[in-house]
Amino acid sequence: MAGIVEMQNSPRVDRIPVAVKQACPTIWINPAVADSASVLPDLALGKADVDGAVARWQRFAPLLTRLFPQEVSGRIDSPLIPLAAGLSDTILCGAGGRVLVKADHALPVTGCIKARGGVYEVLAYAEALAAQAGLLAEGRSYAAFADPEFRDLFGRHIIAVGSTGNLGFSVGLMGRALGFAVEVHMSHDAKAWKKERLRELGARVVEHRGDYGAAVAAARNAYSGRGDAHFVDDEDSVELFLGYAAAALDLERQLAAAGIPVGPAHPLFVHLPCGVGGAPGGVAFGLKLLFGDSVHPVFVEPVASPCMLVQLAAGLERPVSVYDVGLDNRTAADGLAVASASMLVARTLEKLVRAVVTVPDDALYRWLKILWTEAGIRLEPSAAAGFAAAGRFAQTIPAETRAAATHVIWTTGGAHLPAEEFEAALARG
Repeated sequence: MAGIVEMQNSPRVDRIPVAVKQACPTIWINPAVADSASVLPDLALGKADVDGAVARWQRFAPLLTRLFPQEVSGRIDSPLIPLAAGLSDTILCGAGGRVLVKADHALPVTGCIKARGGVYEVLAYAEALAAQAGLLAEGRSYAAFADPEFRDLFGRHIIAVGSTGNLGFSVGLMGRALGFAVEVHMSHDAKAWKKERLRELGARVVEHRGDYGAAVAAARNAYSGRGDAHFVDDEDSVELFLGYAAAALDLERQLAAAGIPVGPAHPLFVHLPCGVGGAPGGVAFGLKLLFGDSVHPVFVEPVASPCMLVQLAAGLERPVSVYDVGLDNRTAADGLAVASASMLVARTLEKLVRAVVTVPDDALYRWLKILWTEAGIRLEPSAAAGFAAAGRFAQTIPAETRAAATHVIWTTGGAHLPAEEFEAALARG
């Protein structure tokens, strides 16, 4: 098992653990964690913002049902799947406790967690345009957003985004469904099949030789200041963040329905794959608002791309990249192949994230195969990250609370993985 590293926050790269710089699996316990009650009131975002996001999702429920009648009945959510005791024990390396899977790998419409943020931001932009055009008559159902007069309005606007794949697909699918022109800037490590499915939607795909950060920067520069365009900024979007944060209420409801308590004597550990940070950050923020110090967000990153760990460990005075510490940002987990973390997320979650765990690619493939053969759960490599980390992290939990702990592993993509890609991943497992 990798060693546990505790350190003081510092803006200096030389304070980042040697194990991280050497791309070794690491458990980084965040020394800055503080009581939620002392942290949350000082943040720029709060419960009212998340409640507003939930209300927007509810307003758009009739539209989602109209556009995707086979997949959505008013809401985009995924099941909470309990795992058999034997598999849970294997995942937790015998530490005790139960394991459930928040199955965003099978999320309706897009088959990935990015629907929560990407779809939400497209809807927020569409709502703003409709309001400006005077199309939102009081009492009018939002199902009308699919009517010709709305589509004609949206067709005169462009939505752009930088992505390694899943966010671009979520934005592209929702944007094209409403009639927007969509342009997706994709990095060199984006999968060819992800580019092709975007083209099939009618989105324009712009390929870049650089990494994810370069693709985002190019898209941001191309559309800055344009009145007919909206850039979905995965590094700095409050709308994306809040779209993800609303998912916490879904988990709260599902835990209550399953009779699973959450409290000081029954801690909740939520293992979240982390790329740039928007999805795990938003979910973690929403959960902290609901459960306070009884929930413990754990971010999981590839050993080659631990951008959030590097940023939090080095301090928040300036952005820090994995390249700054000698890592190459090359990983099979394309959705997590991000060199620099979102500073919005890092600053918001600085004192709320319990730990960051880094995992090697071979562990992603191994757990992808185990989950398929033992539970019928179909994942892409990025989505297996939580399983590769949970057992190692569970050993750090005080022995007296391990048996009463609940571990939720959040999966993020896989339902739309082509058969040949999935079979190749299984072979590597």
